[in-house]
Amino acid sequence: MEALIPVINKLQDVFNTVGADIIQLPQIAVVGTQSSGKSSVLEALVGRDLLPRGTGVVTRRPLILQLVHVDPEDRRKTSEENDPNAWRNMRLYKGVDGEEWGKFLHTKNKIYTDFDEIRLEIEAETERVSGNNKGITDEPIHLKIFSPHVVNLTLVDLPGITKVPVGDQPKDIEVQIKDLIVKHISNPNSIILAVTAANTDMATSEALKVAREVDPDGRRTLAVVTKLDLMDAGTDAMDVLMGRVIPVKLGLIGVVNRSQLDINNKKSVADAIRDEYAFLQKKYPSLASRNGTKYLARTLNRLLMHHIRDCLPELKTRINVLAAQYQSLLSSYGEPVEDQSSTLLQLITKFAAEYCHTIEGTAKYIETTELCGGARICYIFHETFGRTLESVDPLGGLTTIDVLTAIRNATGPRPALFVPEVSFELLVKRQVKRLEEPSLRCVELVHEEMQRIIQHCSNYSTQELLRFPKLHDAIVEVVTSLLRKRLPVTNEMVHNLVAIELAYINTKHPDFADACGLMNNNIEEQRRNRMRELPSSVPRDKAAGGGFQGDQDVGTGNWRGMLKKGEEGVGGDKSMLQTSNPGSPQRGHAVNLLDVPVPVSRKLSSREQRDCEVIERLIKSYFLIVRKNIQDSVPKAVMHFLVNHVKDSLQSELVGQLYKAGLLDDLLTESEDMAQRRNEAADMLKALQKASQVIAEIRETHLW
Repeated sequence: MEALIPVINKLQDVFNTVGADIIQLPQIAVVGTQSSGKSSVLEALVGRDLLPRGTGVVTRRPLILQLVHVDPEDRRKTSEENDPNAWRNMRLYKGVDGEEWGKFLHTKNKIYTDFDEIRLEIEAETERVSGNNKGITDEPIHLKIFSPHVVNLTLVDLPGITKVPVGDQPKDIEVQIKDLIVKHISNPNSIILAVTAANTDMATSEALKVAREVDPDGRRTLAVVTKLDLMDAGTDAMDVLMGRVIPVKLGLIGVVNRSQLDINNKKSVADAIRDEYAFLQKKYPSLASRNGTKYLARTLNRLLMHHIRDCLPELKTRINVLAAQYQSLLSSYGEPVEDQSSTLLQLITKFAAEYCHTIEGTAKYIETTELCGGARICYIFHETFGRTLESVDPLGGLTTIDVLTAIRNATGPRPALFVPEVSFELLVKRQVKRLEEPSLRCVELVHEEMQRIIQHCSNYSTQELLRFPKLHDAIVEVVTSLLRKRLPVTNEMVHNLVAIELAYINTKHPDFADACGLMNNNIEEQRRNRMRELPSSVPRDKAAGGGFQGDQDVGTGNWRGMLKKGEEGVGGDKSMLQTSNPGSPQRGHAVNLLDVPVPVSRKLSSREQRDCEVIERLIKSYFLIVRKNIQDSVPKAVMHFLVNHVKDSLQSELVGQLYKAGLLDDLLTESEDMAQRRNEAADMLKALQKASQVIAEIRETHLW
């Protein structure tokens, strides 16, 4: 089970090669305030001075520190890069002097045997990314230490918690650091090492406070109490170390750090550990065996191994899921183009097929959020266009005065005995003409939808086109041009459909003839009803013609009727005749008939009202017939001249315009980032497959 930690180190190296942080591996995150002794604890675990020191925020980037135990007898070193089974099979590193050394991820295979040089490299790499203004960043530094004096551990050194900005630090430095810490300790596969100084109040420990925010049950938190030798005289940390002040499930371990004087005097870590052991034996003899740096290292090693064992099943599942996702992603990027002609023809054919399938409703990717393709065209025909036509009033924009004026204009200078047909044709053409605008709008809506289908096919159906942006743009241009060419042809046909209806008003249409017959029956029935209501003393022949004769006397200017009325008016009231109309001509003056005012509105005579009703009913009846024809013929014309024509000629148009030898290289040029994304996906897939293989080997060796 001891080999489980090198396995995690191996997995960490695998994912470091692709620069990805998609897998949350088990590790130990070190949290504490500034000057709490974090750096001293880490250096004690390593056994060497290697971390930068100073005032203020020194750790400004997460430091992922992997400790790898090597055999001191033959100075064997792990070589993960050269041997996939390096965590089980040790190989010699040639050309390495000394039994301890380090390696940075960003310096590739460079070996550091001087730990002062390691410290300088940490400082230089921190300033390279974070700058020299005391700012922080979440991009980690990866450092691996090989030594016979360490236990296998993976630690993450995080910036110390601070409250007040110092120098030119950002004003929100506290928030930045806390967010960075929470990001790492929120990893459910991590163990939180909360570092608190013994000479502070444990109840106010910032490290334990932030740990409880992400680990309220304390199942992943181990507390370390530093600076046991700096407590006030007369006090001790017995209650704290016994867990009586702040209980921590994984325990509390006390350690003694080197003082600043010890560091200045170059006191070695080994000497410090010996002094620590002597201090614990003297001050806390009953607890000495369960405290100290060596006990801390063994405890961390044990906790991490058990934690790794518990996390491996979920980790294996996560790796397999990601491998499947990246395999699918890599497939969507496609393979590098070898046969350009075949590839171009294949992409053109697939796009044309998907375009037609979207119209027919048989596309592979069915839209579920909105109507698309053929379904939307159907909706335009039968819902949008149909309802628009039905909302057109047959008599809209036509007043009774308009009808009466048309009747009079159609009769010329002679009074008419019957309603002239010319007035009906004139008015019904005016109403039928109103159907042309919604019909042309229907063509426009279908054209817009066919334009939208291009984008739909690009986004959902033929993602391979995203590899070749120039080919995609060329296909869009060809299809758009084809639609643009068919639009005026379709509009002309729809215009002709309305013009055909206007060219000949077929009053012998069966539906119109039936409507006229029914209307005549209604008029005859109304005449009979009026005759029944007349008194019996009125002769039937006069009754039959009385209404018409009276109307004719007034409406058509019967001279006998007008003479009779004139005589009655002169004999009855001459003053009324003279003063009744101030604008009427006076005796002895010239008469200009055009100056006689025309009454703006008046009550229609019964004949005028009857004639208007007849014309309106005829217009409505014939309009409904034409509307029905237009509602049926316009969708057919749009389908034939636009939709079906584009479907039938799309592939041949694309091939004719794009399948040319001189265009192959240009059209099949991949986007700038496509090759990079394909390589990144391939590298990630390779890393995931390698990680899956490592975990599988654990099962084979019964380490799990």
